[in-house]
Amino acid sequence: MTAKPVFLVKLLLPVLLLASLLLGSCGFHLRGQLPLAKYPAIHLQGDRHSQLLTELSMQLSRNNVQLPEQSSVDIPQIKLDRDSLQRRTLSLFPNGQVAEYELIYTVNYQLQLPNQEPVPYQIELFRDYQDDPNRALAKARELDLLLAELRGQAVARIIRQLGRL
Repeated sequence: MTAKPVFLVKLLLPVLLLASLLLGSCGFHLRGQLPLAKYPAIHLQGDRHSQLLTELSMQLSRNNVQLPEQSSVDIPQIKLDRDSLQRRTLSLFPNGQVAEYELIYTVNYQLQLPNQEPVPYQIELFRDYQDDPNRALAKARELDLLLAELRGQAVARIIRQLGRL
């Protein structure tokens, strides 16, 4: 009985070591924090009550970026113009009620690097959402979770855009 687990451990250990060596040698690193060392400080501008602005500032803080209150010509600036959610009907129930929507989350922002003109960007994210009028409360909660996920993906794209510059 004890020979089988020992054999598996002896077999799995070299396989795991080989896999970690291959992943490490190709430059793979886990998602999460992105190297933003060339931007030690970024000024954020937008609606202070915006959940998108709040999430963006939290992600930048996690990446060790300072967020000064006052803008300066020496630091990059991100201006969140607007974010919006639109719904488009995809299918209907036989009684004519909407069965499925396509959610379109759009973020417009401008990125201004030091001594440069602002560059406008737009992010569009799409999700399908099935509606059920019999479960309105649960579907409202699901819609809130989908919107939070879309915001998180938009923030990740903005940070990746910063990392590419």
